[in-house]
Amino acid sequence: MGVKVVRPGDRQPDVGSGAMAREAAVSNSVCGAEKIWVGYVELPAGLRSAKHHHGEAESAIYVISGHARFLTGPEGKDVHDAGPGDFVWVPPHEHHVEMNLSESEPVRMVVSRSTQETLVFNVD
Repeated sequence: MGVKVVRPGDRQPDVGSGAMAREAAVSNSVCGAEKIWVGYVELPAGLRSAKHHHGEAESAIYVISGHARFLTGPEGKDVHDAGPGDFVWVPPHEHHVEMNLSESEPVRMVVSRSTQETLVFNVD
């Protein structure tokens, strides 16, 4: 096994949250990765993800385009806005919701996680 270029058509659908769609790009099933998971995430205009967390995994998010709002904290009242070029770190077990602040453009992001497991736990 060696270097692999993963093209958009190589990505595989993965577990999403609410209106958010995720695709695996660097994963065991796509290219043989064993210790990290990296994917493409898109959130349509004006929509939001379900409230969720990723268990024991740390997540790093890079915002490619659009403007996202992350709601965190026990009651989802802590607000963190991120736009193109911003990175967002989500610690293990942190409940969060991603919102698209635009009514006309999607938010496009790259997400990486510290595990190969599909750890997406939607919560009430």
